[in-house]
Amino acid sequence: MKGWQVWRIPLGFGMLIFHECQRSTACCRWPGEVRLTDAEITRLAAFKGLSEFDFIQRFTGLSGTRQCLTLIDQPSGACVFLEGDDCSVQPVKPQQCRDFPNLWNFPGFEKACRAVPQLVSADEYARLVERATGRAAAHQLNQVCPPIHYENHHR
Repeated sequence: MKGWQVWRIPLGFGMLIFHECQRSTACCRWPGEVRLTDAEITRLAAFKGLSEFDFIQRFTGLSGTRQCLTLIDQPSGACVFLEGDDCSVQPVKPQQCRDFPNLWNFPGFEKACRAVPQLVSADEYARLVERATGRAAAHQLNQVCPPIHYENHHR
């Protein structure tokens, strides 16, 4: 997946970097595609008190690959669900959002992301990733939607 780094960064001696999210919402402010699964659409629609049809019409668009739905952006490029400094769908936010920056990120993400890097063992990394994302560290992002083959789709 050109332009994306998937997985984690090994540092030798079995140590890895885990990035502890500070909920700064910096990652929610740059343009990009947040790809949605059917289950995420169902959860988000219910959380917003909308039918799935109404949710799709109001908050989604077709991905650049035309193979799945994505959240639309605000005119500024920020996520449609960013309200001030808060995610208005935090309890049910999409898996792609939960996975950043530990299961996927992009070159230079550290310049905008305020997550605090921590050097941890492989076992601790797996535990922390599961706690942060709700899934095992070995899951691949492209199971949600086929890979994007162009740059600048970060969020």
